[in-house]
Amino acid sequence: MDAVTSLRPLLAILVSLAAAGLIILSGRRPNLREAWTFIAALGKFGLVLSLVPLVGHSGVVESTRLELVHGLALHLRVDLFGLLFALLASALWIVTSVYSVGYMRGGHYEHQTGYFASFAVCVSAAIGIAFSANLLTFFIFYEILTLATYPLVVHDRTDEAIAGGRKYLVYTLSAGQCLLIAIVWTHAIAPGAPFQPGGFLATQAPFGTLWLLFALFILGVGVKAAIMPLHGWLPAAMVAPTPVSALLHAVAVVKAGTFGCVRVVHYVFGVNLLRDMGADVVLASAAAVTILLASIRALGESNLKRRLAYSTVSQLSYIVLGAALASTAAVAGAMFHIVAHGFMKITLFFCAGAIYIKTHKLDIADLAGLGRQMPITFGAFTLGALGLAGTPILVGFVSKWNLGLGAVQAGHTIFLAVLVTSGLLNFAYFFPIVYSAFFGRPEQQIRYNEASVMLWLPLAITAVISVILGVAPNAGPALYALAWHAAARVMSGAGHMFAGGMP
Repeated sequence: MDAVTSLRPLLAILVSLAAAGLIILSGRRPNLREAWTFIAALGKFGLVLSLVPLVGHSGVVESTRLELVHGLALHLRVDLFGLLFALLASALWIVTSVYSVGYMRGGHYEHQTGYFASFAVCVSAAIGIAFSANLLTFFIFYEILTLATYPLVVHDRTDEAIAGGRKYLVYTLSAGQCLLIAIVWTHAIAPGAPFQPGGFLATQAPFGTLWLLFALFILGVGVKAAIMPLHGWLPAAMVAPTPVSALLHAVAVVKAGTFGCVRVVHYVFGVNLLRDMGADVVLASAAAVTILLASIRALGESNLKRRLAYSTVSQLSYIVLGAALASTAAVAGAMFHIVAHGFMKITLFFCAGAIYIKTHKLDIADLAGLGRQMPITFGAFTLGALGLAGTPILVGFVSKWNLGLGAVQAGHTIFLAVLVTSGLLNFAYFFPIVYSAFFGRPEQQIRYNEASVMLWLPLAITAVISVILGVAPNAGPALYALAWHAAARVMSGAGHMFAGGMP
């Protein structure tokens, strides 16, 4: 089917960029400033949602190419996988906007105008990444995301925040240079470098060249995807306000990294070429090691946000593993886990922020008994934790089931054992928090209650959605079907498909 030409992909990017300018101009009027945030968030989600029937009908929606020089263009194209990521990022921005207002006001934070403006630019960059039609366009938005996130990481302006922000920039900007080298080199081999299901790189290039390219690409996107040992910036960035942590872990930054990994594997190289190189097993093994080591590392963290950070490092590599296994179910599971992890992890960080604003406690040992005083917050935390562990009727089970099924389809049952072991480790580092919160005895007899409605309502919404998508994965805009159809298109583009279709 022919691609549909539309301005909507461009407008979906520009709406929050325009809002960033209006937010800055409205800095002395907080209510108006936050109104622009909500208007832009709703408008962006509406524009992205309006693309669902168009992409479902034609398979691709694109904007007019902007030719820079011959063979080099900025180009937006919405395919099934990009639409999946854009729907997640734009939907979560709505609840994060509500939460941010409650958090920043409740914590009496300074520099709120810059915070909301930077947040808007970050979400614009995330949508630009999702809708990029080629490597050059992807790179530009990828680097915009890096730079726009930095002011958020250092928001508190403390020595610790500055150090965390410096580490974030060193990792991500260095990775960006690796990505740039890979993109320039790829353009020399395949001019235009357009994303294509099944990949566009040909095997006529020497394997030595292809291995160097692959290493540069994985370094470029693997830092944001937090593949070990490229993960060090992520725990350090936990000094940022909790809504920023939610942005890093669920809405934009690390999701952009895993999205980029899937793009590189299945839209640049393609599974056939990676298998010929032997790179699929190498990448899958790196992901498996990250899944297990990060889970073990989380067990040793006593700070709630840092434990959640290492949990994220582990969970992101589920997506990388599914991409590398490259059976239809594994790829569909990887794509859907971007959604599943987004809703579950943002729930957990929202809970951590609500706890901090209300009690100023983040040490896990200090949370004893709080579950009885803040039942909504800790009830939502329990659902998010169980979901990440892969408990049935929660959305995490759906994605992990497909990843396990995909590992069997691909003939790599060892990775099924990795997934099961990781699930047990998830229980091990989450269960003590939940048990202590509901059944532990607090050391101090201070009575707390729920945080403000602008804090507990967003976390309740994302927790409920985690249940809904676990029971009915195609509820709403049918994200599960989008993942399966995108995976099927990738595998058919590679010239084959493993047995098994969408349930």
